[in-house]
Amino acid sequence: MNELIGLIIITVGVVFDFFGVLGLLRLPDVYNRLQAATKCITLGTCGIMLGTFVMNGFTGLGIKALIAIPFIFFTAATGSHALARGAHKFGIKLWHKSVCDKYREKVTTDKGNK
Repeated sequence: MNELIGLIIITVGVVFDFFGVLGLLRLPDVYNRLQAATKCITLGTCGIMLGTFVMNGFTGLGIKALIAIPFIFFTAATGSHALARGAHKFGIKLWHKSVCDKYREKVTTDKGNK
């Protein structure tokens, strides 16, 4: 029974990873692609790790998979934020159909307050 539940969780993780890769290929600019990549890693890869833990239980492999989940969860979000901020500071433009740029608005209001 654990194998079936683990396999279902792994399959859901692989589906999230597939859609994340599809987003990397199809989305128009670096900021949207970072969004897809971050969702892909946090939901997909953490799902695969959780499924591995369910299938293997409290063995060496299962515990390592369980320990890796919070590290992946926090480092993916932090890394994505750092890449997006660096790209914005470097001057990489948003997609021409983007509606607003909240980061630019915050930076200009912060400079005006000083």
